[in-house]
Amino acid sequence: MAASNLVRIESISQIHRIMGLPKPHHPLIGIIDLKDLKADPGIHAVIFDLYVVSLKRGCDKLMYGQQKYDFDEGLMAFLAPGQILRGEENGVPHQLEGWMLFIHPDFLWNTSLSRKIKQYDFFGYSTHEALFLSDKEETIIDGIIDIIRQEYQANLDKFSQDVMIAHLEVLFTYAQRFYERQFITRKITNSKLLERVDDMLTDYFRGDDLMQKGLPTVQQIAETLHVSTKYLSSLLKQLTGQTTQQLIHEKLIERAKERLSTTELSVSEIAYELGFEHSQSFSKLFKAKTNQSPLSFRASFN
Repeated sequence: MAASNLVRIESISQIHRIMGLPKPHHPLIGIIDLKDLKADPGIHAVIFDLYVVSLKRGCDKLMYGQQKYDFDEGLMAFLAPGQILRGEENGVPHQLEGWMLFIHPDFLWNTSLSRKIKQYDFFGYSTHEALFLSDKEETIIDGIIDIIRQEYQANLDKFSQDVMIAHLEVLFTYAQRFYERQFITRKITNSKLLERVDDMLTDYFRGDDLMQKGLPTVQQIAETLHVSTKYLSSLLKQLTGQTTQQLIHEKLIERAKERLSTTELSVSEIAYELGFEHSQSFSKLFKAKTNQSPLSFRASFN
């Protein structure tokens, strides 16, 4: 294979060719051991047209976007088709243990997972937001992977795909459970992040240039905190019961109530002050969140 900085992986057969492995047992789903990975100094990044689930243990680093991550402990990461995985300058990381599960989107066609898989937010998380597993959790995950491997290595029959799809759903359900556990057990780190979100929004809505900047976006907040948008919303949902967008609206309404109750500015002036081009949009949002129009709310203070 000719060396290049970026390699696009379109099939499981291609992965096996690159790594010098025997032909895969199944064309659309496969599991490889990380000890079989071969470093290629010409490959600095890989873009997958597959779903990828990995469990890694080792001492090297991987990079997702601009973030580096130490794989000193066993952890899981998830990639959706089209995402890029970057390694160190010498190619594939060394001294890694674990496995990688590859799922071609065609394998999911006309199954319960074909749509459901898009609802798993962790496929939108970055590598540095990977899932830390306890020994017990890792044993559970490894057991599911072993069953999937045994199934596609056996003589395929009309039940094979259904069995593997069922175990993939179990795998992803456990991942959801373990991520929620992680949000809870890492309280100190997560509480600090929540405090930063709260401070950012408070400062933003009290700023003088809100009229020029408009309302803050989820993307802007996530980028400032160096996390992905989906991870941020999942974390905040677990901690507060609200998504990032809902928290933005909550802070907006707090500021709007303050301006309505302490100033004589018109509703249009307050709407403009809060970054709305049209006062009707502001009034509609305010009523949806408070069950009162801005004028009714103001009248309750007179």
